[in-house]
Amino acid sequence: MQNTKYIRRLAWMLVGLSLAGCQPETQQTSTANQATTTTQSARFNWFEYQGHDSVFEQPLTENEFQNPIAAGFYPDPSITRKGDDYYMVNSSFAYTPGLPILHSRDLVHWQLIGHALTRPEQLKMDNLQISRGLFAPTIRYHDGLFYIINTAVDSGGNFIVTAKDPAGEWSDPVWLPEIGGIDPDIFFDDNGKVYITHNDAPVGEPLYQGHRAIWMWEYDLDNKQVVKDSGRVIVNGGTDLAKQPIWIEAPHVYKINGWYYLLCAEGGTGYEHSEVVFRTRNLDEPFVPYQNNPILTQRDLDIDRPDPITTAGHADIVQTPQGDWWAVFLATRSYDKTFYNTGRESFLLPVSWQDDWPHILQAGKTIPYHPAKPTISESFEVTDALTGNFTWRDEFSQPVLSPHWSLLRSFTHDWYQLQDGHIDIRALPVKLSSLQQPAFIGRRQQHMKYSARTELQLPATEHLSAGLVAFQNEHFHYYLGTEKTPSGYQVFIEQAKGEEPVMITSRAISADAGQSIVLEIDGDKDKISFSYQVEGKVKVELAEDLDGKILSTAIAGGFVGTMIGLHSRQEITQ
Repeated sequence: MQNTKYIRRLAWMLVGLSLAGCQPETQQTSTANQATTTTQSARFNWFEYQGHDSVFEQPLTENEFQNPIAAGFYPDPSITRKGDDYYMVNSSFAYTPGLPILHSRDLVHWQLIGHALTRPEQLKMDNLQISRGLFAPTIRYHDGLFYIINTAVDSGGNFIVTAKDPAGEWSDPVWLPEIGGIDPDIFFDDNGKVYITHNDAPVGEPLYQGHRAIWMWEYDLDNKQVVKDSGRVIVNGGTDLAKQPIWIEAPHVYKINGWYYLLCAEGGTGYEHSEVVFRTRNLDEPFVPYQNNPILTQRDLDIDRPDPITTAGHADIVQTPQGDWWAVFLATRSYDKTFYNTGRESFLLPVSWQDDWPHILQAGKTIPYHPAKPTISESFEVTDALTGNFTWRDEFSQPVLSPHWSLLRSFTHDWYQLQDGHIDIRALPVKLSSLQQPAFIGRRQQHMKYSARTELQLPATEHLSAGLVAFQNEHFHYYLGTEKTPSGYQVFIEQAKGEEPVMITSRAISADAGQSIVLEIDGDKDKISFSYQVEGKVKVELAEDLDGKILSTAIAGGFVGTMIGLHSRQEITQ
């Protein structure tokens, strides 16, 4: 995940005041919150998201499934199995709660069931840029316990958490100060030994930009510590150091039919991304690269092909009870060659074997949107679809905030309250461009073409704004807001495209305090439009076909996808 094409080292500015008086909370419930409805809060009655992608309109046959299996910002998937149940975890960077946990019994339908990091005692990510924090995890099931090993970049380093139930709660982290770098894997050998494998710098000075290494350490499971002086490099640079391969990372180790296999991502998490494999008979001997690497990539295809799936790599594999092997991996659905706003998504393909080497996809083949289903007899019904075209609506009628909502950086959330079929979000003097925690909840943009709407009640307080946000990161986002000014109410659009956000358009509206207004954002690849409808009046288009590419990874940089959500802010007047 260190492709420099996608890392923008912007000079992030700290904006807003500190969140004084916030007390840590352990669960996102209205009973845990102590916030009260005041004149400084914005009341949202409901939120609705609809997907309209053409690739999802094509019907599936009875024996097909839909790729991606988890659309939108579900990158760096790792998978494990307990009996007939499969569990997948994804990276989440500086969003909280951290590390989403997905459950399935058929590998193709997935339900978001919780998160591994939910408490401030587990992790601090204050003041982090959104693409720092929780990088690629690995999940494994061993001897009655689930393990996740992960990296908290700029917020603690590498760690392990455990749980008996993957839905949570998960333990406090066991920190691994000896383990540097990112993307750790934990492997339980059949001889009782445990190993941690990860990306880090090579021994000595790197030979070129992107030169990295894969390290392996022995881990003492009983004493929860790395075995001293056990670390060694098992891959230097990648499959062929003479060719200067870049960003070897995301290692996973398996023992299958007497062979130890090492799967890694190579090429950086952009258009040149790929998956490669090595093997050895003995962990004391060198890992040998497969002569037909990569075993998965899309970089060799026509860049102008229709409905392209790109950037494929970062795979993990799992065996079904029937003996078949399947791979989950990240890829992206792009427009205009290399642009995508939805972030890196989770895909699924079968693994075939040739001469005891795994293959995920034949060279030159496109990743199919409709592959053949696994031969698994289990069926699995989900309540909230993660792929295909769907409508997702939250009327805030539950005492607990849906796990599909995310916050920024902090686990503190005493600034919102769920009650009586609405959510009250207390305005904070923190902009979305700040590295502090704004009053913002967001859910993933999971389609290239989508619409998102919310209904809120116009606040009676002046200089309090509230509305709907399309958020890629601190310096690339849109805010469709309402505000009461001394001269009356206005609807406005605030745009950030690399610098501090600015208001690019506004319109006065005739409305009263407490009156409802529906705000709507419509996205279609590189275009984004904004509209509103005051209660009892006609819908008004405020702006059409603005620049949606500023919400793409190619423009905004980083490793996340766009989030659509709700925001309330106390406007600072001079």
